[in-house]
Amino acid sequence: MELKADRLTRKYDRKTAVDGMSFELQKGVTGLLGANGAGKTTLIKMMCGILAPTSGEITYDGVPVKSEEYRNVLGYLPQDFGYYPDFTGRDFLMYFAALKGLGKKDAKERCAELFHLVNLEDKADVKIRNYSGGMKQRIGIAQAIINRPEILILDEPTAGLDPGERVRFRNLIEELGKESIVLLSTHIVSDIEHVAGRIIMMRAGQIIWQGTWKEEDGSLEDFYLKQFESGSKESINA
Repeated sequence: MELKADRLTRKYDRKTAVDGMSFELQKGVTGLLGANGAGKTTLIKMMCGILAPTSGEITYDGVPVKSEEYRNVLGYLPQDFGYYPDFTGRDFLMYFAALKGLGKKDAKERCAELFHLVNLEDKADVKIRNYSGGMKQRIGIAQAIINRPEILILDEPTAGLDPGERVRFRNLIEELGKESIVLLSTHIVSDIEHVAGRIIMMRAGQIIWQGTWKEEDGSLEDFYLKQFESGSKESINA
């Protein structure tokens, strides 16, 4: 189980949003950390097959990202995921179950599992327009994992959540990383520090540091800020 990016580049006219990034992801949670505008969302869209790279490639165990085989094992929660406000939570998950090819019986069973997992059992038949921000994020991650993906990509999943919701969400992400490759993209250092075994730091479309974080190294936030202040581009594989 290996998701690999090789010399990945994406240009928009004269701007290079992602500049020659290479890395490998295995089972577990990897944190993608960078300020707004670092290129994280562009990278994620390429990894989900939404954007084509200008050059370079992404493969999962040798399978290219543009293939149907890859899409079948992918779960994705974008920063602003779309939903139909008049759908109930149950309607929403059943719709995505159909898109993922689940039969009606399997879909109903899977939806029941997911409502329990994300603690929305009592809100399953409430319209999504009446959900809080945290509830919308939880139904969002439920749709992302409805097909039991081997690869789960999350773009700023805790942005805008209150502290309690963020803790619950982090715990869920940590559990999902026990069975899947999870890439968690955020600018919130504490989210990464709590759940990610491995970290990739980005600035201006490039990797400035990657490796395994150890608590004895001190504060992750201090280390993160130091990488930005140093102005250096380096890759550390620990």
